[in-house]
Order: sequence, then C-alpha cells, then structure tokens
Amino acid sequence: MRFPWQRWISIKWLYPGMGIKRWLLLLAVGITLISLGVAYLLTDIYRQQPLPRVFYYLTLQFIPRLCRGLLFGTLGLAAIVVAVFRLNVSLLSVFVEPGQDNLAELVYRQRVRERGPRIVTIGGGTGLSSALRGLKSHTTHLTAVVTVADDGGSSGRLRRGLGVLPPGDLRNCIASLADAESLMAKLFQYRFGAETELNGHSFGNLFIVAMAAITGSFERAVEESSRVLAVKGRILPSTLEDVTLCAEVAEGKSAPSQQIEGESSIPEAGLPIERVYLKPESARGYPEAVRAILEADLIAIGPGSLYTSVLPNLLVSDIAAAIRTSQAVKVFVCNVATQPGETDGYGVSEHVEAVARHVGPHLCDYVVANDHIDPALSTGGASEWVLPNGVPPGEGSLITADLVDHENLWRHDPEKLARLLIRLCREDTDSRQYP
Repeated sequence: MRFPWQRWISIKWLYPGMGIKRWLLLLAVGITLISLGVAYLLTDIYRQQPLPRVFYYLTLQFIPRLCRGLLFGTLGLAAIVVAVFRLNVSLLSVFVEPGQDNLAELVYRQRVRERGPRIVTIGGGTGLSSALRGLKSHTTHLTAVVTVADDGGSSGRLRRGLGVLPPGDLRNCIASLADAESLMAKLFQYRFGAETELNGHSFGNLFIVAMAAITGSFERAVEESSRVLAVKGRILPSTLEDVTLCAEVAEGKSAPSQQIEGESSIPEAGLPIERVYLKPESARGYPEAVRAILEADLIAIGPGSLYTSVLPNLLVSDIAAAIRTSQAVKVFVCNVATQPGETDGYGVSEHVEAVARHVGPHLCDYVVANDHIDPALSTGGASEWVLPNGVPPGEGSLITADLVDHENLWRHDPEKLARLLIRLCREDTDSRQYP
C-alpha cells in the first residue's frame, strides 16, 4: 500500500548531487543562531527584570534544566519538520501529478540527467527515434542530427508542393524526446485518414511547416515546435540545403549501373545498391549540427536504414569531417534486422564496409550489434536478423549484447541500447583519463 506522504518523503533527498543537504545544514545553523540570540536576550531580561510568578510555571523551572532542554529541543525540531514538509507540499504539489513517482525520485532523475554526457545521435527514421527514447532518461545534453533527404509520404508531398525541407524525421525525433505521456506528443504523430483532403499528412508535419512560415526559417520552426512539447534535447538537420538522395544500383556485377533519384525510390527498386550520393554533393553542413558533434562526449551513428537514413547525413562532407575531428567516443549502432530493398543479406561486417566505402575507413571506435538471434522471434517477413559476423580490420571494436525489443520485432530496445551506449562512453572516457 502506498501512502500519500511517500510522494514527498524519501531518502533520495540526501543522495549526493541533489543540492539538498547543504541547505538543510544552513537552515539548521540559522535556526541555532536565532535560538542562541533569543536565549541570550531572555536570559538577560530574566536576570534584570522581576517577572510574575506565572513565568516560573511557563518556563518549566520545576523541571531539571537538562530535561527542559531536551523537551524544548524535541518540540522545536518537530515543529520545523512539520513546517518544512507542509511548505514543500504546498509549493511543489503542482509539479507532481497523481500516480507519478515521489518528488524526490523526479528531482533525483533530473539531477542525474543534468550530469549526463553530451550525446549526439545521427540518423533518421524509426531507428533514431527509438535510440532517443532510451537516451533521454540518461542525459539532458542530447542532440539528434537528422537527414533531410526524405521525399516520400507526407514529407515528400509537402516538400514538392511547398518547397520546404521534409519535416517527417524531425517530427519523429521531437515526439520521441517529448514526455511519453504528453497529449501533444500523440497529437504531433496523428495522421489524417483517407476520408479527408489531408489524407496521409501528419499533424506534426503540418505544424512544423506552418511554424516555418510564421518564424521565417525551417530551423527556427523546429526549435519552436520543440519548445511546445517541452523537449529537453535538440533536433538539428544535417544540412539546410535542398538535397536529393541518389543511388547507383545494378542487378549483378556484370550488369550496367542504373541511376535512381529519390530516397523513397531506392528501396522500391529492389536492386543491390553499389553506392548512394547527394545532389548537390557540395551541400554544406548545418553549423549548429557541426558544433554539437565537435563538442560531444559520445557520437552514436544509427540505428536506422543504412542507405536512406544514416548515410545521407554522413555524405554531407562537413558532418563527416566533424565526426573525424571530434574527440568524442564514436559508435556505429548496427541494425537488428535487414532493410528490405537496401541491406538484404547484410551482416554487421557488410554494414560497416558500406560506411567505410562511402565516407572512408576508421570512422568509429566501436561497432554495437545485437547478438540475441532467436529464430522463434521471426515474423516470416522480408527482414532477416543481422548476424554479428565481425568487422573489417581497423573499423573499431565489435561490442555485442542482447539489444532486441521483444515486444517490437526487428527494433532495438530503447533502454537496453541506451545503457550500453552510456557504459561505453564512461568506460572509454575513464580509460583515456587513466591509461
């Protein structure tokens, strides 16, 4: 049974880093000094001025002094505790909703997140959103660098019709970094049905586009949209230029290459991908994204569709250069399952080779992969497990763990992945400081 007072009283108030003990000590010192001052004053009055007989009983002089001291001290301490407790309840109750954890737990979690590492995630699609959902409980210093090469669905229609950058992946990140129970987060992800003229559009996409028109810039629209949902991290596009993702595909080694334009058209072709590239290839990186990468403690590349979500960010030369220059721990997060039409038959090694082939070797320190390969979890669809078949020499250390979400097949479990990334960051940072 959980009592109401347990939401306010917890040993966590005294945990290191909470910033509570020092002020409790200062409060005790202040009360002690006031008490001493009042005691000296009353003693002087008692000795100098004759007092009525009733004060003999009010001051309990018929009780030994030691007992009087303990009695008054106990009563005073009880009064202070009750007063401070009721004051906290009155002032802070508006921040704790019914059914939530106690206030000390909420404050403690926030303190832990504030001391968390500076993490930059790079990718797009549902893979990046999943990683953000796990990482947001470990740090407030979280930045998502997102591709703007999407040209399918609602984002593609808005891009072609209004000439704006595709908002879809940015919208997903905003919703992932918002409060999981927030009605606004659910509203952002709401998609209109076929019975309306807005068929296929999500409310969040329309909101960001409208905000861009009001604020005058796409990046400001994303910033203001994040503020609406009280997002603590940042969501940044990898570039502000209107880029198109292109691919060279071929049916076999002897077959001539075919050129495909458009992110959504690449997996639809269903042909082996030789390489992908951006038009224009000289697209400049968004300065805020470059700065975040250079200042990061950990850079997580992926998860996400390799050719259509992850690589479009790395093909922006400023982004790739910033990753190589950064002193952060660099981790490539390999997908749990293959992407139909993109990475059919790929293992971990093939994923890493594709990255090295496009942006050069030795990009990451670690490669993280799932090793929970359970045929019983197979859905029988086109996707297959990505086998941890090693990494090419010099492409980082392979770290494997059970990362699969057993309730959402072919996806990473957000909390499992977040814990592993945080551990790698701390261990690598400690090893650099104490070799």
